[in-house]
Amino acid sequence: MNRIAKIEIDDTGLAAPTPEIEQERKVAVFDLLEQNSFAPVARGDQTPPGGPYALHLSIRDKRLVVDIATEPGGEKAGEFHLSLGPFRQVVKDYFQICESYFDAVKKLPPAQIETIDMARRGIHDEGARVVMERLAGKAEVDRDTARRLFTLICVLHWG
Repeated sequence: MNRIAKIEIDDTGLAAPTPEIEQERKVAVFDLLEQNSFAPVARGDQTPPGGPYALHLSIRDKRLVVDIATEPGGEKAGEFHLSLGPFRQVVKDYFQICESYFDAVKKLPPAQIETIDMARRGIHDEGARVVMERLAGKAEVDRDTARRLFTLICVLHWG
């Protein structure tokens, strides 16, 4: 039951995403809900309730806010705020390589597209590493869940 069953993204006040960014978001949410591993970590003497969980992601005061509740039921399971600073460079790199990839798909041969896609996956892996590092002591996630959460952080950064 240590998984995310529902995810909401509060994009209030953010710039409208491009069609490509919106597609990345939809795919990340779909993939995340299909398969993930997520469990809030006990803090002090407080053990969080068991999952599955609903996550609400938002940006407040230049921080990523992760609000966790049980699903169904809505019992509060935790909340934490993460500085976006450690994500800035990898998000910037990821957007640049994605832009190159989307352009390449339209006009380059498959071998060149594959090279750009490999670079894109490498940067995405770096973003997942940062997610796991930032979540240490707050929530336990596997690599694939971290990758999908990184995509959603990028969507929120877009604004």
